[in-house]
Amino acid sequence: MNSDPHRHDLGEFLKARRAEINPAAVGLPDGGLRRVAGLRREEVAVLAAISTDYYARLEQGRIQPSPSVLQALARVLRLDEDQRAYLYELAARDDFRPPRRPSRPKAQTQLQRMIDDMAHTPAFVIGPRTEIVAWNAMGAALITDFGKIPERQRYYIRLLMTNPAMRELYADWEGVTRLAIAQMRMHNTNNPGDPQLAALVGELSVRDEQFRQWWGAHDVAVRDTGTKHLRHPVVGDLHLDWNAVTWAADPDLQIIVWTAEAGTPTHDSLLLLASWAADPAARPATAPPDRHPSGG
Repeated sequence: MNSDPHRHDLGEFLKARRAEINPAAVGLPDGGLRRVAGLRREEVAVLAAISTDYYARLEQGRIQPSPSVLQALARVLRLDEDQRAYLYELAARDDFRPPRRPSRPKAQTQLQRMIDDMAHTPAFVIGPRTEIVAWNAMGAALITDFGKIPERQRYYIRLLMTNPAMRELYADWEGVTRLAIAQMRMHNTNNPGDPQLAALVGELSVRDEQFRQWWGAHDVAVRDTGTKHLRHPVVGDLHLDWNAVTWAADPDLQIIVWTAEAGTPTHDSLLLLASWAADPAARPATAPPDRHPSGG
C-alpha cells in the first residue's frame, strides 16, 4: 500500500464527498436500506466510467488518477470550485515534496508596523495552521488580547473550540468554526503529515467531539473574504466585512482585515472601540476582563 500522504488525503476526501451525494440526485434508485450514506463505490465508478477496482484503489491511496478521471469524479461528486481546486492539488502532488514548513511562521517588522498603523481597523496575521503571528491594538480589542495567550496555544481554531467567550462573540459560532476548519484543511494541502498541524488536530479531536466530526468531514474552503456578525461585549452588534490578504514576502501568511462601510452603525461602533482600545484608563468599570482560552 502506498504511504504517500497526498494519496491518503485524496482517498479520504473522495470517501467524504461520495457520502454526501443523494443517489436520487444523480438518477439512481435509492434501493431501500443502505449500509453507507450516499453513493456506493461501484455507483461512483459507473457514473465516472471507470472500473470499481480502479476507484477502490483511488480511495485506498494506491494509485494516481489521470486528469480525465479527476474531471469525471469532480462532475459525479458535484464538487464546487474550492473542492475541485483541492482535488487537483492533491492529485498533482504525487512526486512533489515541498520543503518542510517552519514550526511557526514569524511576522516581519514591516508587516507589524503596517498593521499597527491601521488605528481604526482590526487586523491580525494568520498562518496556514491558523497560528496568530501578529495583530494590532484593534484586532486585540475586537477578538481577544492575543499577547496573553501562550504562543503554543495561539491558534485561531483553538480559540474557537476552547474559549467559551468566542461562542458568545460570533452570532453564528458553528458556521464560523466549520468554515475555519475547512479553510485550515485547504491551506495545508501542500504540507501533508505536518507534525504541528497533526498535534493541533489531535489535541482538538480528543477535547471536542464536534471538532473531530467536522475535521473528519474533509470540507475545504479558501480563506478569502466574507461577512461576519459579532456580538461584542463592549460595543454590541457588529456586521463586519473581512478580507484575507496574502503577504507577498511570505505567502504562508495572510492579513485578516475587518472593515465596515462609512456611516453605518458598525463603522461608528468601530470608532468607539478604537477609542476604548486606545485609552485603557477611560474604559468603564463594567468592561469585561481580557478573554483568553483555557489552558491545555
